[in-house]
Amino acid sequence: MACLLEAPLRISVLSEVTATSRHYVDRLFDPDPQKVLQGVIDMKNAVIGNNKQKANLIVLGAVPRLLYLLQQSTSSPELRTECAVVLGSLAMGTENNIKSLVDCHIIPALLQGLLCPDLTFIEACLRCLRTVFISPVTPVQLLYTDPTVIPHLMSLLSRSQRTQEYITQIFSHCCKTPEHQTVLYNHGAIQNIAPLLISPSYKVRMQALKCFSVLAYENTQVSMTLVNVLVDGEQLSQVFVRMMQRDRPIEMQLTAAKCLTYMCRAGAIRTDDNCIVLKTLPCLVRMCSKERLLEERVEGAETLAYLMEPDVELQRIASVTDHLVAMLADYFKYPSSVSAITDIKRLDHDLKHAHELRQAAFKLYASLGANDEDIRKKITETENMMDRIVSGLSESSIKVRLAAVRCLHSLSRSVQQLRTSFHDHAVWKPLMKLLQNAPDEVLVMASSTLCNLLLEFSPSKEPILESGVIELLCSLTQSDSPALRVNGIWALMNMAFQADQKVKVEIVRALGTEQLFRLLSDPDPNVLMKTLGLLRNLLSTRPHIDQIMSSHGKQIMQAVTLILEGEHSIEVKEQTLCILANIADGNTAKELIMTNDDMLQKIKYYMGHSNVKLQLAATFCVSNLIWNEEDGEGDAMTGSQERQDKLREMGFVDILHKLTQASDPNLCDRAKTAMQQYLA
Repeated sequence: MACLLEAPLRISVLSEVTATSRHYVDRLFDPDPQKVLQGVIDMKNAVIGNNKQKANLIVLGAVPRLLYLLQQSTSSPELRTECAVVLGSLAMGTENNIKSLVDCHIIPALLQGLLCPDLTFIEACLRCLRTVFISPVTPVQLLYTDPTVIPHLMSLLSRSQRTQEYITQIFSHCCKTPEHQTVLYNHGAIQNIAPLLISPSYKVRMQALKCFSVLAYENTQVSMTLVNVLVDGEQLSQVFVRMMQRDRPIEMQLTAAKCLTYMCRAGAIRTDDNCIVLKTLPCLVRMCSKERLLEERVEGAETLAYLMEPDVELQRIASVTDHLVAMLADYFKYPSSVSAITDIKRLDHDLKHAHELRQAAFKLYASLGANDEDIRKKITETENMMDRIVSGLSESSIKVRLAAVRCLHSLSRSVQQLRTSFHDHAVWKPLMKLLQNAPDEVLVMASSTLCNLLLEFSPSKEPILESGVIELLCSLTQSDSPALRVNGIWALMNMAFQADQKVKVEIVRALGTEQLFRLLSDPDPNVLMKTLGLLRNLLSTRPHIDQIMSSHGKQIMQAVTLILEGEHSIEVKEQTLCILANIADGNTAKELIMTNDDMLQKIKYYMGHSNVKLQLAATFCVSNLIWNEEDGEGDAMTGSQERQDKLREMGFVDILHKLTQASDPNLCDRAKTAMQQYLA
């Protein structure tokens, strides 16, 4: 019997809840304004902390009616304010609630409400706007649609502490792009918000600080302006330094450190300034200690990594501050079974977010080890560090994988580490696995690391070669991403350096001549440079030069002609002339130059060029063409004599003679060496 009753019982309870909610909505349509007001107040009390009730009211259409009442000039200020309060409460529910509110055009209605003179109503509208805008599902662009909104918000900053708190919070959440930074900057954000840093309200000070951190991030214009701002006669940077003192709340210390970090990275504060070396850096290192909360440790480590990324001196200072390298090892052990977390909610949160700690640690290790050999050694000798990196490469979180490969890339710049730790832990295996199927940002970092592992002194080069990496690298050269094309061709270039004939033939086969020449006309100059580097490495040692030129000579000469005639940088042309010099060193290949008068005229032109590098490369080319082979065979001797005669007729000897008087000692020596061939 009970079973039969169960379903109807559930339905009746649900309909009761809906009926109660319906009652609240119905009261909003009462002709008596006083009853409507009481209905809104009752609704406010009913939804506090009750997500189910919020969802019901939204479904039953409360939002459009509340917005209607809020926008009516005939509604009393009290009713309009209470409507804004209820809408704010509904916004504090789920993300779906926010979506429903945004779909009902709550944002334009509330922004319109800010034009009303009543301060209490303005504050209620701002509080609701703040709640809507801090949600990740709200399109921040809605703040910038109407160009009059930002200046009006700036004018409201002086009205009360509440308007200051809510508006600065809205700004810091809605400033996501350089364009947003510019809009806020142009409407006087800095001069309007700076005085709030000394407000008696902690909340206002904190939101103003957060605002400056998002405004200054990677923005030179804002950062340069901030340096010169005075707050109550004190430089802004000094206000930030005071906010980093140990007795200040952690949130304040951390955000002030971020402001100074961003100003430093944007070039507004020198990296050797005391406020960076003695204040900001130590403050961020403190944030990495295990006494701090998980999110503070993550933010501290990531900000510190960003601060010292380009500066070797800061990396050295950080590496000896508070045992940072060892301290970061704790990031991988948290939370452990013995963590002193008594709060179950906290433990559950930290278990879900522990991967963020690992990501932050990898980022900071990558930054620490970017330049200094001793620091890299210190990192790799930290307990189980290489094993942790290897594990990180196969973690489920894409962010951890990216940070781990960044760390590996940083360490792979060390010849010592490539020869020891990298070889001992066979890091090339998980790296190759990562390259098989990963998003572009991971691929870029992983392929950059692979380039280093393929350098001639790396013991990993041989096993990587045997694993069939050539096809993979050739496929990278066809990517739409210039960074991936560069890395693919760079790795092939490293692989071809002093390689045996078999490897070179395999590279040319796998890449295909069509793709090779496509890369030689790539719009990205870095791709072009690395492709020329590959070609130069393929065309080294005479048998290799002759073999490759016998099968691909015509196309290679064509590509060389196009580059020498095109609008390219000095570096590109120098590399191309060096390839030509290598071709000139071949036994049979040099004939491709000697029988091409147009090419000889180009070499002659570059011998007289205003740039010494190009003169040197062109002279080197001529030197190889006229060289007397030492094996002394008659044909070879005759060949070099014929070449010398032809070049003399074309005026090369006169130019060489001039170059023996050149002011550049290398060019002078090269020309003298070539001239001696004529005397030999």
